[in-house]
Amino acid sequence: MKPASFPLPPDLIDEEAMLAALQREAFGYFITQVNPANGLVRDKDKQGWPASIAAVGLALTSYCVGVERGWLARDDAVELTLTTLRFFAKSEQGDSPAATGHKGFYYHFLDMDNGRRAWDCELSSIDTALLIAGVLAAAAYFDGDGKDELEIRALADFLYRRVDWQWMRARCQLLRHGWKPETGFLRKCWRGYDEALILYVLALGSPTFPVERASYDAWTYSFEWKSVYGIDYLYAGSLFIHQMSHAWLDLRGIQDDFMRAHGLDYAENSRRATLVQQRYAIDNPLGFPGYGEHCWGISASDGPGPATQQSYGVRRSFRDYAGRGAPYSIDDGTLAPWAVAASLPFAPELVLPALAQQHDVFHARSTVFVTQQGPRWVSPYRFGINDGPVLLMLDNYLHDFPWRLMRGNTYLRDGLVKAGFAGEWLAEQ
Repeated sequence: MKPASFPLPPDLIDEEAMLAALQREAFGYFITQVNPANGLVRDKDKQGWPASIAAVGLALTSYCVGVERGWLARDDAVELTLTTLRFFAKSEQGDSPAATGHKGFYYHFLDMDNGRRAWDCELSSIDTALLIAGVLAAAAYFDGDGKDELEIRALADFLYRRVDWQWMRARCQLLRHGWKPETGFLRKCWRGYDEALILYVLALGSPTFPVERASYDAWTYSFEWKSVYGIDYLYAGSLFIHQMSHAWLDLRGIQDDFMRAHGLDYAENSRRATLVQQRYAIDNPLGFPGYGEHCWGISASDGPGPATQQSYGVRRSFRDYAGRGAPYSIDDGTLAPWAVAASLPFAPELVLPALAQQHDVFHARSTVFVTQQGPRWVSPYRFGINDGPVLLMLDNYLHDFPWRLMRGNTYLRDGLVKAGFAGEWLAEQ
């Protein structure tokens, strides 16, 4: 592999300074890519690109982190948060194709200026869940008695209570991926271990339209337990799946029935998934130059395709944005250092050396690169759903702040308990 620049040896990198720089850089995305008039956050930093409601949820949580770290004045964070919540509370809800949402859910992508549905996309269940997670984080953090912070909490409660999770099941136990006004519910349901843990917990904890425990049990019934490189774990190939729900949910030391039966928790499972990713890179079954002990991390990410080209004498097909994963999913040589960073709380002894080795990629203003012949390809874009997990998971590792904030949220606690979780912090009053 021909690197874009020569990285410093890992032992010469100042760990504290490196992590602080990565956090600050990730936080910057949500300040530079927000529309201050409505709080919408661009999906990626490309001119004319629409907002992503998942990015908004991550942004709402990032403002809380920003205040804590001294990057954003509390008054400014309150103003930005209140603008965002007012927009979602007042924007059009209904079955019109031009609306912003329906039944409390929102479309995956929204026009940055007017907030209406973009690209004929779907009303997204998981992206709405990530938005609501950020809404609840804001409500938990802004706990003052001033009228603005009181309004934040009132709007957050309204937005969560309005989501009709029961409707999103559409006559089946599992939650659907989404709905379109032209064709109705999408055929796919959330089955198999994936990023939907936060979705099911929020749906269970709803005080207005909760789903039954049977929905959660149907989801866990579809899980696949695998042994890879001698490591037993709940399988999901894409690394972000083992991180996204964890950005808000502290799953250390608590277990549902599935994890109880296997003698571990979801945090330990994410650790094992991280170990598998590193082992896969060392094994490198497809022979990509550069993979190894400190060069790993296969996840949903941008890519250099669609294209087919020669790479070290092998003709390979490259994807653009795709749900890459290992060891049984797409691997076209594209690695996502952001996904390595988001694994920090689970396996710091693996992640810190890898970040030190790849620090030049982060500071090249991008978070994805591909190992191939010739100059290393680096995505020209940043994505909110990449920078958000970096910021939040590094803060969980360094300060326990997002986790501590959300452990006190009654709705999330109720959802976890209804899902059958018990142990450690959940047992505390």
